[in-house]
Amino acid sequence: MKTNIQPLKFILIGVAGFIAPRHLKAIKDVNGELIAALDKSDSVGILDSYFPDAKFFTDFEKFDSYINSIKNSGVTVDYLSICTPNYLHSSHIQYGLRLGVDVICEKPLVLTLNDLDELEKWESITNKKVYTILQLRHHEKIIYLKEKIENSKRLDWNVSLTYITSRGDWYLNSWKNEISKSGGVSTNIGIHFFDMLSWIFGKPSESIIKIKEEKKASGKLILEKATVNWFLSIDSSDLPKSLDKNKKTFRSILIDGEELEFSEGFTELHSISYKNIIEDKGFGLKHARESIYIAENIRNSNITP
Repeated sequence: MKTNIQPLKFILIGVAGFIAPRHLKAIKDVNGELIAALDKSDSVGILDSYFPDAKFFTDFEKFDSYINSIKNSGVTVDYLSICTPNYLHSSHIQYGLRLGVDVICEKPLVLTLNDLDELEKWESITNKKVYTILQLRHHEKIIYLKEKIENSKRLDWNVSLTYITSRGDWYLNSWKNEISKSGGVSTNIGIHFFDMLSWIFGKPSESIIKIKEEKKASGKLILEKATVNWFLSIDSSDLPKSLDKNKKTFRSILIDGEELEFSEGFTELHSISYKNIIEDKGFGLKHARESIYIAENIRNSNITP
């Protein structure tokens, strides 16, 4: 556990991104202090709401120089938070470890198991830790479900996952639509569900791919205790016709035909994640392995006729 009397000091890479505000709030909620942030985009007015005194850089070299100068002056940097595009996570995590700080990174932690193995080596070399945000594991309804499955002797649960979150044309013209950078739809929007399901129902033994397209993917995943039929899409035409026209996202998880309702209770999960991390109870590299394996396997598999 970090026991500094002074507020824990954070630096953050990717502060202009979609997910960054959740990290800013989490840092604030654990009484941390953001001392510096980096992003190639300067649209970071959100900083004024949380840490108006934080130094901001659009140039990595200047950011790195500043961090090293304050470290050399005796300032302790406790954590580097990473909210950058998926394909940059591995290099940014390694940067943090070489800098001599613990790292908190959004999911997917990395895109391949080889990258994960490399980070394990860096952890050993630097004696610093890498944490990932697996916030669904902190959701009360998910925890209750895990306990229910663990207390059951059944190995034949039937699970149906449908997640449709419509995206506009911008998505197809961004890094998110490049497989090598995002991992594709199954990784970009599916990774947290694959983590949740493998956490609850056990390790995967087989993966069958039915659809693998630019905007959608589907398949069957065999876990130790369940068969999961999954469908992921960013195509608005896949939204149920009965859905309110103002709603652009549809999420459904059926377990033996019964809906798992967990639409509420998300607002504090990043803060809970940060609290656990600073208490040395966070999720690390080993916790991310199963979902990375599943997503990488989907990405590299052919469609089954």
